[in-house]
Amino acid sequence: MAISTTLATRSGNICELCSSDDNLVAYAVPPKTDDSADNQVVLCTNCFGQISSNNFSDTNHWRCLEGSIWSEVPAVQALSYKILGNITEDWAAETKASVALDEAVIEWANAEAEMAANVIVHKDSFGVVLETGDTVILTQNLNVKGANFIAPKGTTVRKIRLVPDNAEQIEGKIEGDTIVILTKYVRKSV
Repeated sequence: MAISTTLATRSGNICELCSSDDNLVAYAVPPKTDDSADNQVVLCTNCFGQISSNNFSDTNHWRCLEGSIWSEVPAVQALSYKILGNITEDWAAETKASVALDEAVIEWANAEAEMAANVIVHKDSFGVVLETGDTVILTQNLNVKGANFIAPKGTTVRKIRLVPDNAEQIEGKIEGDTIVILTKYVRKSV
């Protein structure tokens, strides 16, 4: 993203995390995506590359967060706090604990992780991710409630639908009846 005049002035044309002036870019701090300078941080290519790849193993580089966390800019505070949470060294935890940030900044920093935690993922009995339209095979005999038959082990169920609010349930047709099937009793067909 191109750096706006507002961002260039605010940052002094340096990375707002590590103070490098190498190939600067504007970065919208997730989960925000708009072009507002209030939601963006100026980053160098080194910081941007590591954040984009979610690789925070170069902990010596990230020692710069001990200073950037104290910025007056909420976007810089939120990004610094978020990155510090991904570093397992003691200094990172101490830095996070040493600063008193506004509750809204902490919520912003944690929002993306909370959204990811709330995503419902359906997996078969072997841990393979299921998607709507997949074909599955029953791994054991199932007594179909409300019907007078047992679906035998090995039955193929085509074009399943995921139950949106329950990761342990899918819907599929067996012998013409649409039934709810527990994901622990199926395996995805190749």
